[in-house]
Amino acid sequence: MPWHLPLAAAGEPGADLTAGQDGATIRRTVLPGGVRVLTEQMPGLRSATVGAWVGVGSRDETDGHFGSTHFLEHLLFKGTHRRTALDIAEAFDAVGGEANASTGKEHTCYYARVLDADLPMAVDVIGDMVTSARLDADELETERGVILEELAMTDDDPSDVAHEQFSLAVLGTHPLGRPIGGTADTIGAVPRAAVWDHYRTHYEPGTLVVAAAGGVDHDQLCDLVVHALSEGGWALEEAHAPRERRDGAATTDGIPAQGEVRTIDRPVEQANIVVGGTGLAATDDRRWALSVLNAALGGGMSSRLFQEIREKRGLAYTTYSFAAGYGGLGTFGLYAGCAPAKAEQVEKLLVDELERLAAGGITAAELERSVGQLRGGLVLGLEDSGSRMSRLGRAELVYGELYSVAESLERISAVTRQDVLALAQELAGRPRSVVRVGPFGKD
Repeated sequence: MPWHLPLAAAGEPGADLTAGQDGATIRRTVLPGGVRVLTEQMPGLRSATVGAWVGVGSRDETDGHFGSTHFLEHLLFKGTHRRTALDIAEAFDAVGGEANASTGKEHTCYYARVLDADLPMAVDVIGDMVTSARLDADELETERGVILEELAMTDDDPSDVAHEQFSLAVLGTHPLGRPIGGTADTIGAVPRAAVWDHYRTHYEPGTLVVAAAGGVDHDQLCDLVVHALSEGGWALEEAHAPRERRDGAATTDGIPAQGEVRTIDRPVEQANIVVGGTGLAATDDRRWALSVLNAALGGGMSSRLFQEIREKRGLAYTTYSFAAGYGGLGTFGLYAGCAPAKAEQVEKLLVDELERLAAGGITAAELERSVGQLRGGLVLGLEDSGSRMSRLGRAELVYGELYSVAESLERISAVTRQDVLALAQELAGRPRSVVRVGPFGKD
């Protein structure tokens, strides 16, 4: 029978929960200090991926702290009171492991993939980084230059610029509209004191989720986490509750009431066009219908955008639709890269396909094909420990429940043509923004 694991409310310590699927065992425990630990033990796997998810992202930054979240992602690798930056790098290289981190709008994740026998080392190093980063002033200034180069690299990619400007156009001054990595101005201006304050405010037991998948023993991981965090000075003795999950009814303050048109001049060979507006929140029950809609409209080679713009007319090499969901809000858009002389035609085709979907929905054949695409992609995407670890972390921080593969497949299969039509009509009727990046001239 399909199952889903309803995770305890973030504000409640809860009890140890166990459930199994596909030969794997999933367990969740809330440690006394409020740290949540989730594991998926995958029989026969000799590797494991572990991630420390901190429930803070760019949307949580306040005035004077903008860019701090991304800064911390870099600085935690630059040394602790027990390890230098070289020590951290050598620890993973010496065992053939991989370590990295990512910053999002609502969370930051530090993760590593190692052999199962090296999991204690990985937990110890990542725990040390999360609890005991030095944020050395000289290292901070060095890394400031690295981040500025990273932002410059992004600014040199016109498709990245188009998507970033799309978020700004659709979300306006809402905290979710800010660039995840910060801007050259905010990174250049943020002082060490602000980064340190951001670190001490948000990196604490109640915001931390440790997720691991692969060759991992749940009870052993809990012991390793307690030891590593205690070594870093975190108090885990008292029964503190985790921080509450984000409110699904987040404020829409700052989001423009009307769509916006932005044209950014860049001396490049292609025009990059994004059209769209607000979408669905991450926890919206209609996210299953949105995934089907997205697949049919611009999710593959058989999608409407690909067939109409690339295959039939030869106007673009890359075209697709996309959706992103956050706490209380989301975005939905369509993208194409084309010759500047064809930009107006391609922009119209993007809009036409969205409105055609809203007018007539999808066919039975499109529904069947999109469901099949999503079902296959879901299963294939969970073939490695890293993707399963990420699924655990997001389930805990965002959804508050974890669906089995079987139930997820059922949810996708249950989407109807009417579900897709109703959602397409709603999305097409919302304020629409257009972003163009290319050699359009200063005017």
